[in-house]
Parts: sequence; C-alpha cells; structure tokens
Amino acid sequence: MILYKTEEDIELIRQSALILSKAHGEIARLIKPGITTLQLDKVAEEFIRDNGGKPSFKNYNGFPYSLCISVNSVVVHGMPSNYTLNEGDIISVDCGVYKNGFHSDCAYTHAVGEVSPEVHKLLAVTKESLYLALEKAVAGNRLGDVSFAVQEYAEKNGFTVVRELVGHGIGRNLHEAPEVPNYGRRGQGVKLQNGLVIAVEPMVNLGSRHIVQEDDGWTIRTKDNKPSAHFEHTIVVRKDKAEILTTFDYIEEAIKRS
Repeated sequence: MILYKTEEDIELIRQSALILSKAHGEIARLIKPGITTLQLDKVAEEFIRDNGGKPSFKNYNGFPYSLCISVNSVVVHGMPSNYTLNEGDIISVDCGVYKNGFHSDCAYTHAVGEVSPEVHKLLAVTKESLYLALEKAVAGNRLGDVSFAVQEYAEKNGFTVVRELVGHGIGRNLHEAPEVPNYGRRGQGVKLQNGLVIAVEPMVNLGSRHIVQEDDGWTIRTKDNKPSAHFEHTIVVRKDKAEILTTFDYIEEAIKRS
C-alpha cells in the first residue's frame, strides 16, 4: 500500500534530509587517499547523532554500520572496513537519517583523486540520469516514466543498469511502497500523485548489468568486477516539478574546497 505524505510529514522529512545532506558534506571533506572507510563511517554517525538524528541503516536488518560504502566494483551495501582509499578509486557513500519519526536517504559516488576518463564519464552519466528521472517525477506521470528516463540515458551512453535493486518509497519506514526500478517502459506502472515521497537511485555499471552477492550477505558487486556508480535523492512528487528534499550542495562545496 502506498502511503502519501501530508505537508506536515514532508516538513519533518525535510528536516531529516537536511541533517543527512550536511552529513554527506562532512564525509566529502575527508574522502582522499589514505583514509579508511571505517573512519568515514565513524564521522557520519557522530555528526548525525550530534544533530539530533539517528543513522537509519545502523542495525537495519542487522546491518552493523551507519554508512553503506561501496568501492569500485561494489554496487551497493558495501561495509565500512579498514580498507584505505587509493588514488583512482571510486566510492559510493549511501546514508540514511531518522529524525522526528521519518527517514531520508541519499547517495553520492565520489572519485578519489584522478580517475580514468571512462570512469569519470560513468559518474557523470549516472548523476545526470538521476536528474533526468526527477524531471519525470511529477503528478500525472507514471512510475515507468521515471524508470525509463534512467535506463534510456545510461544505455544511450554505453552503460548498463542494475535491475535487481531498486529505489523505493520512504517515510516512517526506510523502505515503503512503491519500488522504483531504474529500467522500465514509459506510460507503465503506478500513476504518480502529489505527496508521494520516494528515493530515486540509479545504479549504473561500466560493464555488464549482472551482479553477485558476496558471502557477507550484504555486499553487492558487479559480476565482471568493473566499476559501478550510484546516486540517490529523496524527493516529493509535485504537480509541476519534483521537490528534492536532499541536496548535493554540501558535498559539492566540500569537493571544491579540497
């Protein structure tokens, strides 16, 4: 069942999303060769708790960390560890915040130092596909319009879209109906209505679209071990233009300064 949000609910999600966006900015300042992914996780958790929120992912279905940190060929759900970032890595940081009874969810894939031109293009296209999808997230359109926008743009640029993992509704629960795939057909699926809050999250691979799960039960990696990128915003469907509740502004400001 799809739960549409009131304006009061949306205001509370917006507050959660602000803490989340600022936490992403704090992490972005630290992403450089030599730091461990566990150190990033610690900074994120402290920042979120210091600002009155709770990390949505910590202990969710037994996940032991505040961040999902997915490096290089890991698509999503990578676990923070003593792995030290190296020049040329890419790192997806996925984080959620719970505050005032509501969750928000956001992801960004960073380049660590200089990356190859094809990987740079992968990151750019994945991020662009997110914003193209959000242009379709307006009342009266269908969910398939959002999904198709990601797929069409990614594939047109020579990349592939992960099909087994999806975006989702979000609110009092981290994952709610409807599922938001990154592939689909225009004009198909649920009709979008004002007040629908969803997390849209393209996951795009450099090589094959196929994925495998590692033995830890969480980490999802590309089957061919080629890089994967992931960007995500929490948004509200509106009449004329989607309202984006999370923001990459804090991340991009931190990147500019580093």
